[in-house]
Amino acid sequence: MAINYMTKEGYDALVKEIEQLEKVERRRISGQIAEAKEKGDLSENAEYDAAKEAQGMLEMKIAKLKNILGDSRILDGSKVDLSKVGILTKVTVLNTKTNLNLNYTIVSEKEADLKVGKISVKSPIGMGLMGKKVGDIVEVKVPAGIINFEIIEISIA
Repeated sequence: MAINYMTKEGYDALVKEIEQLEKVERRRISGQIAEAKEKGDLSENAEYDAAKEAQGMLEMKIAKLKNILGDSRILDGSKVDLSKVGILTKVTVLNTKTNLNLNYTIVSEKEADLKVGKISVKSPIGMGLMGKKVGDIVEVKVPAGIINFEIIEISIA
């Protein structure tokens, strides 16, 4: 079992997504199945087959999300060690090649959103930064090549 560490907000969003799928999407797909059944012979009914396939996919998605939820633990930000980069830390790094400062918050895979600076703990940059301290120079291998970062600051997200 792999534990998924999440923020309270990420955990709550996952619960809300599961509820939406179970209460709204299930009902919608059930309606599609009922409508397709009314059209007659099910053995040659493409609408029925498509609706049943959608139902199966939905149930798989719900099961997967419930699995993630069951393996999740909410992290308490007040107990985060700020002496090194870890999950729930916000890290300011200097790209030594471009001389640009970048801010990343290290989060679980489910919460990652690069547009707002949240990167997965399992991403190449996230893995490269984990456990490093202020002043460390980190060499990170990304699909585009190698990037060197200097860790400038570590704070709570």
